[in-house]
Formats: sequence, structure tokens, C-alpha cells
Amino acid sequence: MNLDLDTACAEWLEAKNAEKEAIERRRLVEDHISNLLGVPETLDGTETTTTDGGHKIKVVGRLNRKVDAEQIQEIAAEYGIENSLHTLFRWKPEINMKAWKAASPSITKPLLGGIVTTPGRASFTIEKGE
Repeated sequence: MNLDLDTACAEWLEAKNAEKEAIERRRLVEDHISNLLGVPETLDGTETTTTDGGHKIKVVGRLNRKVDAEQIQEIAAEYGIENSLHTLFRWKPEINMKAWKAASPSITKPLLGGIVTTPGRASFTIEKGE
């Protein structure tokens, strides 16, 4: 691609808008197909259907679950089932970057060996100037 920066920004805005419209359209069609099939909102698993015209439709329903770690641990302690937690739940440590940056290097430096850092994809926000 051989575009100047302003033209590249304009192309990006156009592509981003087309992407947004395509996603909105796809989701509307998916909602319509779900209604036609009578897929329950609470589907947790996979349903596969074949249409009269030969289209194979696979619908995967997911229920989002959030765990309150403190409450789970309190309940487990109350019922004496703490030993089951490690098999029923994954405990995912995450860095609290605000606290990490504020902590003394004498604390954070030894922990660096247990942290893998890889670059992520940069995100862009471009707005057209007035």
C-alpha cells in the first residue's frame, strides 16, 4: 500500500465503518435465524440443524459466569469443602498494574521470573478532524 497518512486514515475510517455495519447486519441475521429455529436464550451447548435447502446450521450457546472469589472461598470454608476449590475453579492471578508500579522494586524484581510479557496488537482510534 502506498498511501499518504491522511489517505490511510480516511481508508481506515471507511474500513472500520464497513466492518461495523457488516457486524451489525450479521448479528441481526443471526438473531432472526435464532428466532426461526426457536433457540432458547439460555442455550448452553450446541444445537445443529439442517435446512430443507441443505444449509447446516450449528448454534453454540454460552452462558457467561462470573465468580466472586472471596464469596466462593467463604462458602467453601463454611461447608468445609475448601479442598474442592482447586478442581472446580481456575485461580487466575492477574497483575494489578497500578499497585505493581507503586511497589518497591525489591518486591517486584524477584517476581519478574514468573511473568511472561508479550506484545499485543496496537489498537487505533481515528476521528475525522473538523
